[in-house]
Amino acid sequence: MVNGRAYAKINLTLDVTGILENGYHSIASVMQTISLYDEISVEKNQAGEIRLFSDGGKFADGMPLDKKNTCHKAARVFLEHIGSKDGVDIHIKKDIPSQAGLGGGSSDAATVLRLLNRLFETNLDYDELRRLALEVGADVPFLVTGGCALCEGMGEILTPIEKGLTGYVLLVKPDFGISTPEAYRLFDEKKLPYGNSSEAVINSGSFHGLLSNDLEKAVANPEILKLKEDLVRHGASDSLMTGSGSCVYGLFEYERLAKHVGRMCREYTTKGVYVPVSSEEVAES
Repeated sequence: MVNGRAYAKINLTLDVTGILENGYHSIASVMQTISLYDEISVEKNQAGEIRLFSDGGKFADGMPLDKKNTCHKAARVFLEHIGSKDGVDIHIKKDIPSQAGLGGGSSDAATVLRLLNRLFETNLDYDELRRLALEVGADVPFLVTGGCALCEGMGEILTPIEKGLTGYVLLVKPDFGISTPEAYRLFDEKKLPYGNSSEAVINSGSFHGLLSNDLEKAVANPEILKLKEDLVRHGASDSLMTGSGSCVYGLFEYERLAKHVGRMCREYTTKGVYVPVSSEEVAES
């Protein structure tokens, strides 16, 4: 059995930049992994099947343990790629909430690819793992290695950013989720302009005052907007909805303040509040 951590991500920018020939939206997004994680274990089985098991966690309830889970798809893609008929058991301890914009399912899938590469001793390099990852989902290639990077296209065109986010991130997850298809549908329905905040971040070399999310503008949820305002009012240097939501984060220089504000924010959510360090690296975890 091999084990690993699947780290969550936040979007520091998320620009919708167009629509691709396959009908999917193209994006430009600066993504950063943070230290909130799921725990994944994989091992071979004698059944010749891909089997998923829940090892608990704060958000294990409702997690699919069949083909709907991205881990199942990641395992199938990997095994087909190496031509193996072996079965694998995948154990997931789920501490990243779903429909939050934190990339939990995508990170679980990326971690499964890395762990299977170790389990089967196939020595695939990161470029090859990312090619497999794109077959699973849009955010999965970035989460193969994590860190901080500009992600373009469907998320598969990666430009690492050496100086990532520092400090502390307070995550506040409201008691509702937002599906990614719904967020993009609203973006199209409202005919919002394509963003260019990622370019501004790259050119300036700083995140301060430049956080932006086109899908947040599309969703325009009053509770999310209030959460952002309250986080800044209580000391966050900036705040944004991550991904397609519904999780909102605030950036803090000091852990003590982030934890203090986190305790104050518990009134807004029944889904949990977290204070992870934001600069965690994922590769080889």
